[in-house]
Amino acid sequence: MHHRQPRSNPAPLAPAMLAALLLLPTVGAFGCSSDADADAGKSEPAPAYAFPKGFLWGTSTAGFQVDMGCPTMAAEQCEDRASDWYQFVADPDLAKDKTLHLSGDPVSVGPGMWELYDADFARAKDELHSGAIRLSLEWSRLFPDAAADAATTVEALDAVVDKAARDHYRAMFEAARDRGLQLLVTLNHYTLPLWLHDGKACNKNLETCKDKGWVDHDRILSRIALYSAWCARTYGDQVDLWATINEPFAVVLSGYLLPSADRTNPPAVVFEWKKGVEVAFTMMEAHAKMYDAVHAEDTHDVDGDGKAAMVGLVPNLVAMRPSNPENPDDLVAAEHLAHVYNRVFLEATVLGKLDRDLDGVFEETRDDMKGRMDYIGVNYYTRIYAQKKPIPGASALFPYLDSSPDLGAGVWLDDPAGMGEMVTWAAKTYGLPVIITENGTSRDKATAWEDYVRPHLIALHAAMQDPEVRVLGYFYWSLLDNYEWNHGMAMRFGLYGVDTDNPAKPRTLTTLGERYGEAARRNGFD
Repeated sequence: MHHRQPRSNPAPLAPAMLAALLLLPTVGAFGCSSDADADAGKSEPAPAYAFPKGFLWGTSTAGFQVDMGCPTMAAEQCEDRASDWYQFVADPDLAKDKTLHLSGDPVSVGPGMWELYDADFARAKDELHSGAIRLSLEWSRLFPDAAADAATTVEALDAVVDKAARDHYRAMFEAARDRGLQLLVTLNHYTLPLWLHDGKACNKNLETCKDKGWVDHDRILSRIALYSAWCARTYGDQVDLWATINEPFAVVLSGYLLPSADRTNPPAVVFEWKKGVEVAFTMMEAHAKMYDAVHAEDTHDVDGDGKAAMVGLVPNLVAMRPSNPENPDDLVAAEHLAHVYNRVFLEATVLGKLDRDLDGVFEETRDDMKGRMDYIGVNYYTRIYAQKKPIPGASALFPYLDSSPDLGAGVWLDDPAGMGEMVTWAAKTYGLPVIITENGTSRDKATAWEDYVRPHLIALHAAMQDPEVRVLGYFYWSLLDNYEWNHGMAMRFGLYGVDTDNPAKPRTLTTLGERYGEAARRNGFD
């Protein structure tokens, strides 16, 4: 990440949150201590920041980012070569295109979790004291060729599944559960099968490419709903927590509007404003159809809570600040960008309300999209400074795109208080529980606990003192160093460092990992 010294925060903490921080409460958000608290109380004081009983401490991963790079498994078994993202990073023509900002790292430098998963689960449980882990199913591994495109029933889809991949995922899920890790499984974490999305062809010409991915509305909605139904029927006896789509707005922004060195995503086309906004609403519809499919097919209550499945979307919520809090135009800019970044997806997927022309008015209500959310997954990393600076060609089409991020302020700016604010806003606005599905840093792991993770957890803890703010868990990104999309292995987020120069891909527990594991063991920290 590109860290700069953050400015002073122009939006102070709300009084209630500030009071909670100062009082250092010693009980969880629901007034009860956790199992870890009870155990700790016999031999050590309860932590100053104690989390509620049953709070999930976990780590997040994504298949494309952690699976490949196996030490001994054959590359053709280890590598998922049938996705648009594999094409994106492996195609020699695309590698030469400097506008795509690709690192050039081969996928073989990845951490090889496809082979090493059981040892990694053991580390997560025994050293990090995790109660849960977030994994993704890779659609392109399970259905690598166009035979899946013709299927219209779950049974027909099952007939063309890659059986080795199907069985490998089951072995992974069983191994995680045997270690005592609850599974949170993401159905779509950025990647699409090549038979559905030819990112290279669509990068060259979005109009003429045949397999358009998210641009092909009817095709992708039917295929992703059927895929989700198959996953729920096949793995529902292992999984109760499902995430449909990871960071849909990030796909839209870096795939169709403003790909940059910070993030590109196939097809990485620029200023396709109409197509990009259409993709956004297609992804909202897709979530609703995936939600319905999972609930129809997952009939197993794995954890005994009375619910066969909890299904949520995972938006990347951003704390939006005015670039100049004394400038009324920048105050409006922050409001407009917050609407686009944070509100539009949740209004659609929770309330079925659509603002198709991004003018701040939800002019359409879809009953088939309303109420399709059991929890809100929150990926939170940063704040953005907003300025009243229209992007050429955008605001004429979409009025709330009359503002833009102030890139001069830097990117990936720390704002721990912002996580508390966003969680509070999401939970109280929509009346749903929240899971922090990602939060993490690539900075020096020797200081990252004090500098980054602990302040974010303090803000989260403060927010949870409001009984209307129900937070079920916190998943650090990531369990281990991973292939960070167009950055390759240049950005290291892992609680475990991975020696990618060593073919065995040895893992080393970082100082941050030790501190995080201790917090999970105690269900809190001092």
